[in-house]
Amino acid sequence: MLKRINVLFGAQDMTEGKPMSALLKFSIPLLIGNLAQQMYSTVDSVIVGRYVGDKALSAIGTTLPIINLLLVLLMATSTGAGIMVAQYYGAKDKESLSRSIGNAMTLVFISSLLVMAVGIPLVSSLLKLTKTPVETFDMARSYLTTILWGVLGLGFYNIVSGILRGLGNSVFPLLTLLLTSCLNVILDIWFVAGLDMGVTGAAWATIVSVAVSAVVCIVKLYRMRDVVRIDAENLIPCKKLTGQLLRLGLPAGVTQAIFSMSMVFVQALANSMGYQVVTCTTAVMRIDGFAMMPNFTFGMAIATFVGQNVGANRMDRVSQGSRDMLKVSLATSFVLVALLSIFGRYLIGMFTTTEDIINLGVRQIRILAVGYVAVAITQVYGGIMRGAGDTMPSMWISMFSTVVIRVPLAYLLAWFTRSETHPQGSPDALFFSLLISWVIGAISTYLWYRRGTWKSKSLIPSSAPLTA
Repeated sequence: MLKRINVLFGAQDMTEGKPMSALLKFSIPLLIGNLAQQMYSTVDSVIVGRYVGDKALSAIGTTLPIINLLLVLLMATSTGAGIMVAQYYGAKDKESLSRSIGNAMTLVFISSLLVMAVGIPLVSSLLKLTKTPVETFDMARSYLTTILWGVLGLGFYNIVSGILRGLGNSVFPLLTLLLTSCLNVILDIWFVAGLDMGVTGAAWATIVSVAVSAVVCIVKLYRMRDVVRIDAENLIPCKKLTGQLLRLGLPAGVTQAIFSMSMVFVQALANSMGYQVVTCTTAVMRIDGFAMMPNFTFGMAIATFVGQNVGANRMDRVSQGSRDMLKVSLATSFVLVALLSIFGRYLIGMFTTTEDIINLGVRQIRILAVGYVAVAITQVYGGIMRGAGDTMPSMWISMFSTVVIRVPLAYLLAWFTRSETHPQGSPDALFFSLLISWVIGAISTYLWYRRGTWKSKSLIPSSAPLTA
């Protein structure tokens, strides 16, 4: 019994056994966990939309691009740590594994304090930059400020759960998330509906729940002494390992920064269309978060799988696992497209009872639906390259598809669709531009993958050439 528990909650060696079995064993708990994590923000939106109103939901939506932009450095650290952990674990290098994890935890601590120090004083200025509607400005400022006070817990949860995933352990983060998601729902109802704290209550519910998740995951990692050693010595920054971590993670951070900055400009365009459009897009993007989650999960799963097998010099398994993951990802995307087409109206109706907003939301969901197939391709092939240590392509592709394509196209379509009903342009412009950028991103990612340069990016010295 003890052995079974250790297998379930311990690290998973993905360099042995059938690739499909290993990927599914890792992916399914990870997917459920990611969906539970998405519940944090969605429950906030549903409860706020229902108990406080459309303007409050719009206020939360206004802050999302800003929050993502401020968390760029944390994203970079988490991505770099995940790749290093997977490759060093696959190579059975416990010393480098332990020191990499210690360096990552120190870096995320410093990064979190920096985000708080820079972000909190700039809240009002950032909201003005995105042209936040006057009707929702005060609520948005309150929500964003509260979330930023909880960045330390958010940073540690993301880094430690990413480390556990790099070790192949997706079950423990799942159970932790399920527990704290329930806590988040309880606190949301209590703070927002019971204590009438409005959007501030929703923010407090989120940061308290995330902080609990972080503590639980840190304790779990510390107790995995047979796999990794977390002590004061390993927390001291090492120039070489920190450099590796930043080299691997910064492209992902820059990618996130580019995407977030483009979202700030797109958010400003949405804000200029009025708070009802922002309310609608907030609801749509919450649903989009769930629809995206399988693709993101499969991308993380194949990155971990590739990282471990590249570290073990098992490129034959990389080829087979990549094909298997692509099949699963595409099949899932087709199912999602069907479900969104059928249940779109019901899903939007969870957030608001305003009929005009529901109708607009259903149309926007239908515009995006087909794009999830493109995202599946991007995530799988991008995950393969990231797992091998080649993180630069995603940065360049993201820069092209968002800065060169998405943002200018959104403004151009909005300008061409101006009318008496929509003086600032049709809200459809926001989503057609996103769909087109997804398709271009998928094509670009696949073509870069086919070049094959990712095969020579491993951190682990190998005596055999990498061929796949």
